[in-house]
Amino acid sequence: MLLIFLTVAAVLLALCTTTGGTADRSNVSITKTEGDTHEGYVDVTGGRVWFRIVGADSAGTPLLVLHGGPGATHDYLEPLAALADERPVVFYDQLGCGNSDRPDDPALWTVERYVKEVGEVRDALGLRRVHLLGQSWGGALAVEYVLSNKSDGVESLILSAPLLDADRWVADQRAHLAAFPDEMQEVVREAEATGNFDSPEYQEAMATYYARHVCRTDPWPECLNRTFEKISLPVYLGMWGPSEFTCTGTLRTFNVTGRLAEIPVPVLFTCGEHDEAPPATMAHFQRLVPGSELAVFEGASHEHHLEETDAYLAAVRDFMRLRKREALSSCEVPEGNGA
Repeated sequence: MLLIFLTVAAVLLALCTTTGGTADRSNVSITKTEGDTHEGYVDVTGGRVWFRIVGADSAGTPLLVLHGGPGATHDYLEPLAALADERPVVFYDQLGCGNSDRPDDPALWTVERYVKEVGEVRDALGLRRVHLLGQSWGGALAVEYVLSNKSDGVESLILSAPLLDADRWVADQRAHLAAFPDEMQEVVREAEATGNFDSPEYQEAMATYYARHVCRTDPWPECLNRTFEKISLPVYLGMWGPSEFTCTGTLRTFNVTGRLAEIPVPVLFTCGEHDEAPPATMAHFQRLVPGSELAVFEGASHEHHLEETDAYLAAVRDFMRLRKREALSSCEVPEGNGA
């Protein structure tokens, strides 16, 4: 028991030295340590969430990664660990997902609770300052978190193909669907009308759709397959709905476009040319955030970080480096004005 406590204390001390934060050790348990990579659990409202810190000894401001779904896992975002040569990269599986607890309580699957969870993870791990990266639904979570008067210590937002307006998301998916053969569209319409989403025809239609707009590599990366194998259907159904084309869950009225101008930190939007979140929609969102940037990856889709990994990591890395240079520049004291 003493050895376990000392290991937890050492890990959190190392991370807090990097972040300048103070971790609540009573809410954290470390289950695995390999070099500067640590795994464990954080107590949050409703249960425990699993986390992994890669590059805990790195000196830069940590990158906290929010996965999509809802109901997905961190696995498909693992290539972001390459950024740990400059900063700690913190992954976690949201409650109900992946390696985290999976309570049978639909009341937990709300935007408000997941926003609170982000803060609980930050507090527990001592992440006083962070860059926040959200992919898909994770982008919705990142924006809502910052807009809920919780932007303190968030140095920037990286929003990869974010869901920011549920109605627009559905409209974009239906516009994509309209480009497929009539037979495939009819299969989708029949499944939506009957509620039978298990038919081989529907599964084939969705595989075809995903191959064009979710991930265009063939075969899919192993990390993405792992995420799909672990997908939490109760969370996906409870928050989104029966398919990408229909939203009936707690996100059905989600829309933060009218508040995007209030985001107080630098923002980088990213998307693929064939993304579920298409370039036109991302350009619209970017125009609503003063000073924000947009990177579009040609030939890629929703998982552009897997399809164009090197280019994506370079864009994210450069964006965070620029924020550091800006912060250092703002701290410079003009000559003759004292220490």
